[in-house]
Amino acid sequence: MSTPAPEGRAAAGVRIAASDLTRIHAHGEQAYPEECCGVLIGRDAKEGEPATVVRVIAAENERVDSRHNRYVISPQSLLRAQRDARAAGLDVVGYYHSHPDHPARPSEFDREHAWPGTSYVIVSVREGKAVDCRSWRLRDDRAAFEEEAIAAAPATI
Repeated sequence: MSTPAPEGRAAAGVRIAASDLTRIHAHGEQAYPEECCGVLIGRDAKEGEPATVVRVIAAENERVDSRHNRYVISPQSLLRAQRDARAAGLDVVGYYHSHPDHPARPSEFDREHAWPGTSYVIVSVREGKAVDCRSWRLRDDRAAFEEEAIAAAPATI
């Protein structure tokens, strides 16, 4: 369900085990018709090498309104994920969320709330079924996202 980044896009990408992608897809399907969200824990990209996701942490969409097209992870949940990552010698390398009945492309809202240097995996869920999954990275100038490749990672790292 993932596709490589088109030519001219961010080359480094992100490595995610098939089992973790399956978890992300399942989370999106369970949350439908609302957005799901979660944190990607792993090792940051280095010198053209992709970031590697070691663990996917499902988070509660703590948004009170507009849960069908918005999500929020509380600062307390983010801090807990960052502490867990640090304790394991890892980093928060990105986040994931679903787009119910919309393409796996970032919205303007996503761009306004994203950070450069971070992977954003979006799973499109149509009528309750995950149909596409793509990863994006915000450019340093914050003007736009660039699609990055999702590569297979070993199930255990």
